[in-house]
Amino acid sequence: MGHYDEGFSSGAVAFSFLSGALIGAGLALLLTPQPGEETRRMIRGYAEKAEEDMYGIAKEARGNVESAVGQGKDLLDEGKKILGSAYESGKEAVRRKREKLAGGDAEHA
Repeated sequence: MGHYDEGFSSGAVAFSFLSGALIGAGLALLLTPQPGEETRRMIRGYAEKAEEDMYGIAKEARGNVESAVGQGKDLLDEGKKILGSAYESGKEAVRRKREKLAGGDAEHA
């Protein structure tokens, strides 16, 4: 059976996982009987960890975008070179054909 891909990026999957983990942890903290100060300290710790994780994901995503843009520029440059070469070859072929036709007309005159 073939590989089934929904097309989700790794950043989207990581974000979904972290969001679910944070929601679950928050609910567990709120529903567990313990002193309010301890609960706030735990929530603060989870929030700081989530913030660090999100910065990491954002940095990775930025790197992926920069890499994709770089590859796109390289492909564009290569395409320009190929089109330029094809254009010059076509121009040369037209010039040779004109010279051949002009030379052939001179013979018939």
